[in-house]
Amino acid sequence: MTTLASSPGPAPLRVGVAGLGTVGASVLRILNRQENAIAARCGRAVRVTAVSARDRTRDRGIDLTGYTWFDDPVELARSSQIDCFVELVGGSDGVAKAAVEAALSSGKSVVTANKALLAHHGVALAALAEEKGVALAFEASSAGGIPVVKTLREALSGNSVSRLYGILNGTCNYILSRMELEGLTFEACLKDAQRLGYAEADPTFDVEGYDTAHKLAILTSLAFGVKIDAEAIHVEGISSIAPLDLKMADELGYRIKLLGVAERTRTGIEQRVHPTMVPKSSAIAQVMGVTNAVTIDADAVRELTLVGPGAGGDPTASAVVADITDVASGTSGLPFGLPVSRLEQPARTPMQRHEGGYYIRLAVADRPGAAAAIATRMAQADISLESIVQHRSEAAATRDPTGRSGAPVPVVLITYATSESAIRDALEKVTADGHIAEPPQVIRIERE
Repeated sequence: MTTLASSPGPAPLRVGVAGLGTVGASVLRILNRQENAIAARCGRAVRVTAVSARDRTRDRGIDLTGYTWFDDPVELARSSQIDCFVELVGGSDGVAKAAVEAALSSGKSVVTANKALLAHHGVALAALAEEKGVALAFEASSAGGIPVVKTLREALSGNSVSRLYGILNGTCNYILSRMELEGLTFEACLKDAQRLGYAEADPTFDVEGYDTAHKLAILTSLAFGVKIDAEAIHVEGISSIAPLDLKMADELGYRIKLLGVAERTRTGIEQRVHPTMVPKSSAIAQVMGVTNAVTIDADAVRELTLVGPGAGGDPTASAVVADITDVASGTSGLPFGLPVSRLEQPARTPMQRHEGGYYIRLAVADRPGAAAAIATRMAQADISLESIVQHRSEAAATRDPTGRSGAPVPVVLITYATSESAIRDALEKVTADGHIAEPPQVIRIERE
């Protein structure tokens, strides 16, 4: 009787990691810690064989002696020592783009957390990956540890998505949460967020909405089967939000969140990032602190909300490792769920056509006829008001013998559904009339 030797299993997937910051170091730790479990799940071992970073001498709390070191990420991407290239360098162009292109052109699969790179070059990189027959995976790019990419691309493939919106930046959500709960100013909360490491030294990218916009661009493509169109996104940040706005929102039954919203309208795809009032009863209103959340409206599941850590070393690394295991097991799908040739060029719905309710806070001059004149301008623009709330400040409460203080009075208008263009037209005329002492505060209201 002849005994046949068992055939050897598939060769390990050899991984090269470029970028050994917080996320990169966490990726190495998770792969080491879960080595046996990953091999069992994939039917194939995963081995990091090479790494690259800017500073070879930095102490990252991990032993790098077992890995081949590359000073140049592009050289690592082309190396015959790896099968899968993990890009955690960051940036929309430069070495990150060059390295990813080099890896794909060399027939290597790529895993990346780089939202800026994908927002600007995702379609072209996906086409290159298709051409070479390799994977381009990016679960970690849009919501950290929340598996929203796979949810849209795979779990909801039988659904037609009508709207997607979410809290996609933990820094902004932390600041707004602290402002609401403690009555602090934006500046005070930002300073504290920087001290705790939640905000960068230059926080512009986060607090002015650009980080959220990059993530939204990627999710819009997945949700609606369209090419990424980051330039179409209307972007506003949270730096103009005042404690009074959060106080008023609370009184009116809302919370203020920085949302990224993508919605299919009659005229195309509307993409916008801005502070938004959401009903306290909504799932997304309950998400506080640095946590992220994404709500998907679709025909079969109706409404699905995913909540979890949107940033940080381990949560983001968790998503990176999930993509690596898909590469190892051969289960990575098309980057955007469809061949690039079938991704549609989205028709843009400009922000001026947005329709919905609005919160408008005005610093109205305390003189006869001012409020009536403002109401007239609203009526002329066919804007119906649901409510008018007046909060008289201490300064305005001290009146002179004529009964007028001279200090502006905060007046809040809540509108029924109207258009962005109507709101802007009316407020332009109100400003020209000289009845308000400072630029209007406008916050859109998102329906449930």
